Amino acid sequence: MEFKKEIKILFWMIAVFLGIFFLPIDSTVFKTAIDATLDLAKWYAQEHVILCLLPAFFIAGVISVFVSQGAVMKYFGAKAKKWVAYTVASVSGTILAVCSCTILPLFSSIHKRGAGLGPAIAFLYSGPAINILAIILTARILGFEMGIARVIGAVLFAVVIGSAMSFIYRKEEKAKREEQINFPYVPEKRPMWKTAFHFFALVLILVFANWGKPGEGVTSGGLYWLWAYKWYITSVFGLLLIYSLIYILKLKWQHVILAAIVTAVAALLTSSPLIPMVVGIAGISMITLIDKTDPDNKEWTISTWDFAKQIMPLLAIGVVIAGFLLGSTHDNTAIAGIIPNEWIAKLVGGNSVFSNFFASIVGAFMYFATLTEVPILQGLMAAGMGKGPALALLLAGPSLSLPNMLVIRGIIGTQKTTVYVLLVVVMATITGLSYGVIMG
Repeated sequence: MEFKKEIKILFWMIAVFLGIFFLPIDSTVFKTAIDATLDLAKWYAQEHVILCLLPAFFIAGVISVFVSQGAVMKYFGAKAKKWVAYTVASVSGTILAVCSCTILPLFSSIHKRGAGLGPAIAFLYSGPAINILAIILTARILGFEMGIARVIGAVLFAVVIGSAMSFIYRKEEKAKREEQINFPYVPEKRPMWKTAFHFFALVLILVFANWGKPGEGVTSGGLYWLWAYKWYITSVFGLLLIYSLIYILKLKWQHVILAAIVTAVAALLTSSPLIPMVVGIAGISMITLIDKTDPDNKEWTISTWDFAKQIMPLLAIGVVIAGFLLGSTHDNTAIAGIIPNEWIAKLVGGNSVFSNFFASIVGAFMYFATLTEVPILQGLMAAGMGKGPALALLLAGPSLSLPNMLVIRGIIGTQKTTVYVLLVVVMATITGLSYGVIMG
C-alpha cells in the first residue's frame, strides 16, 4: 500500500465531508451565488455553446484536417517572417466575432499544426480583443477616446505579449525552428482558394449568427441593418456552405440537399435559431461520417469531436467557478457571486496602481461573452469606476477568463499559461494607469 497516496485520498475525503458538513445553505450571499452560478451556466448553454462553440469546433477541424501543416507554418511557423506572422495574428480578430472561449479551438488547432508560440499567443489574444463590432460599440457608448485606446492597446498587446512569450521560451522555439527547417514540403490536396472558401463560409456563419445588437436606442444605420437581417445573411452563407460541401468536399449531393431541407424546415417551424443550427450541425456530422469518397471528410468531424472532448468539460468547470465567485452579468442581468459587485465597484474607483491592477485581475478571471463587456463597464463607470481601470478591464477581460485559462493550461501547460496571464494583467495595469493619467 502506498502510504502517501492513501493519505492524499483521506485528505480529500475529509475536505469534501467538511465542506458539505459546514455548507452555509442558510446564507443569503451563498444562495445568491448559487443562483448566479446556475443563471450563468444556463445562459452560457443557451446563448453560447450552440451558436458559438459548435461552429468554432468545426472551423478548428477544418484547420486541423484540410489546411496542410506547411500552410500553417508558412504564416505562423517558427521559420515564418516575424512581421508576417505577427501582422496576420494581431489583426485576426477583425474577422472573428469570438469571445475568450470560442477562440480556444482555433488556437489549439494552429498550435498543433506547428505555429510558433509567439504568433499563436498573439492570435489567442487578438481574436476576442479586436472584434470590430465591440470596438465600434465601445467608441459609441464609452467614448471615442476609449474606442481608439482599445484598438491601439489590443494590437500592441497581441504583438508585445506574443513576442515576449517567444523570447521567454526562445530555446523551445529554436528547437521547433530547427525541426521545421527539415520539414518536407507536402503539396496541398486541393487549391488553397477552395479550402479558404470552405473555411470562410463557416467563419461568416459564426460571425453573423452571433452578430450583436449595436446598442440601446439604435434603430437605424448599417450595423443595425446587419443585426436586423442577420439570419437572412447567415442563410446566404449557409447556401455557400452547401455549395462547398457538394463541389469542394465532393459529398453526395443527395445527402447534402436532404440535410439542407431538414434544416430549412426546422427553421420555418420554430422561432428559435438554436434548433436549425443543431439540425444543420447534426446533418453535416452524419453525412461526413458516412462519406466514402474522401477519408478527410470523416476525419473533419472526428477532429471536431476531439476538440469538443478536450475543451467542453474544462469550459463547463470554469463557467461554474466564475459564476459562483464573480456572479452572472448578461442581458442587463446582474446577480452577485460570493464576491459582491459593490466591492468590485469601490475597488476600481480612481486611477491608482491598485485600482488598475484589481480591474485587470477581475477582467482576467471574469467571463465576458462577445459585446457584453461594454454595458457592464458602462454600469461600473456610472458607479464610480475610473477611466484607467475601465480600459485595463477592457484589455484584460475579453481575451481572458477562468474557463479560458483552464483550457489553455491543457494546451500549452501550467507554466506558459501563468506567464501569459501575468503578461496580460501587468500590461493592462500599466496601460490603464497611463491612460488614466493622460485623460485626467
